[in-house]
Amino acid sequence: MSLSLYRRLSARNLLLAGVFGIAALAGSAHADDVLGQAVGKDLQQAQSALASKNYAKAMEAVDAADAVKGKTDYEAYTTAQMRAAIAAQSGNTDAAIKAYDVLISSSRTPKAAKGQMLMAQATMAYSAKQYARAIPATERYLKEYGADPRMQTMLIQCYYLQQDWKGTAKAAQEQVDATIKAGKIPPENQLQMLATAYTNLKDADAKTHAYVLLAKYYSKPDYWSMLIHDLVANPNLSPPLVFYVERLRLATGVLKDPSDYQDMGERAVQMGLPQLALNLLNQGYANHSLGNGPTAAADAKFHAFVAQQAATNRSQLASAVTQAASAPNAGPALTAGYNQVLNGQVDAGLALMKTGLSKNPRYPDLAQVEYGMAQMDGGQKAEAIKTFASVQGNGPAKDVAELWSLLLSRPAK
Repeated sequence: MSLSLYRRLSARNLLLAGVFGIAALAGSAHADDVLGQAVGKDLQQAQSALASKNYAKAMEAVDAADAVKGKTDYEAYTTAQMRAAIAAQSGNTDAAIKAYDVLISSSRTPKAAKGQMLMAQATMAYSAKQYARAIPATERYLKEYGADPRMQTMLIQCYYLQQDWKGTAKAAQEQVDATIKAGKIPPENQLQMLATAYTNLKDADAKTHAYVLLAKYYSKPDYWSMLIHDLVANPNLSPPLVFYVERLRLATGVLKDPSDYQDMGERAVQMGLPQLALNLLNQGYANHSLGNGPTAAADAKFHAFVAQQAATNRSQLASAVTQAASAPNAGPALTAGYNQVLNGQVDAGLALMKTGLSKNPRYPDLAQVEYGMAQMDGGQKAEAIKTFASVQGNGPAKDVAELWSLLLSRPAK
C-alpha cells in the first residue's frame, strides 16, 4: 500500500508555509499583549538559537521562559508558539504535539490556523508511526473542517497500519459510502484497505462487495480473479450458479484449460441447453483453447457428442415449447424458452421464459439470473443488465447477478 501521499503534508512544509510563525498565529491583539523582560529575553534567545538550528539550546531557552512565574496569558501563548516551532523543525514529535494542544485550545488562535495545526499535529504523529495519536487529530480535523482526501486516507491508514481491522473497515466504509453518494469515484487505495479489513474480519459478504467496487471502478484482472475465486469457493453455490461463474471466468479471460471447457459444456447439457454448450465449445476452438496438443482428440470427440445433442434438442424444440406452455411449473418454460433464444427465436423464447417466471419458480433468484443470461445470449445486453440488477436477496445468486451486470456495464475497449 503506497503511503507517499503524505510527503506533501510534512510538518516542515507546514512550518515553511508560516503555520507556526508567531505573528501569523497571534490572533486578535489585546492592549496587554506585551512580553515581560524575563520572558522576552528567553524567547529572543530561543529564536536566535532556532535560526542557527541549535535546537537543544533553543528548547532550553523556551523551558526557561516557561519556568517564569506569573506569566500573562499572552506570554504563555507566545512561549507555546515558540515551543511548537522548535519542536516541529527539530522533529520532536512529542513536544510539538503537546505545544499544538495548548495552541489549539487557546481562543487566541484563529480558526484557520487551528485547522493547519491539527493537520500538522496528525501528520507528525503519523510520520513518527504514532498512529494512535494521529487518529484523534485527524478525526477532529475532518469533523470541524470538512472532507479532505489526504486526511481521509490518512485516517484509514492509521487504523490499517495498526491492523485495527474494525477501525479500518468503519473509517473506510464511511468514506467510500460518502464518496459514492456524492457521485464521485472512491480512491483505489481506500477500497483496497476496505477489502483487506473485511478479509481479516472474515466478513465474506462485505469483502465481496468491496471487490465488486474495485472491479467496477478499477477493472483489473486481479480484482475479477479474486471475486470469481471467492464465488467458486462458496460451498453453497448451486450447480447452475457454478455454470454461470464458469462463464464469468470465460468472459474475463480466466478460463482457458480444456478440462474447464468440458466441465462447462457438460453442465450446459445437464441443464437441458446443449446448443449453449456447443456455442461455448466453439468459442474454445476459436480462441485456440481447444483442439490443440494431447487433448485434441478428446476435445473433438466431446464436441461431436455435444453437436449431436444440440441437433436432437433442436428437432424436438417445437414440441417442447408446446408442452411448456401448458406445464404447471416454471422449469419447462424456462428451459424451452432459453433453447428458443439459442436457436434464433429470441423474442418468442424470452416471452416463454416470462411465463415461466410467473409460475412461481422454486428458486426465483436463480430463475431471474437464468432469464438475464438468456437476454444476454439473445443480444439484449441493456435488458440483461436491468434483469441482473433486479435480482433480490443477499445470497450467491445476487453476487453472481451483480458481477454479470458489472461485466456487461464495462465500457468497450
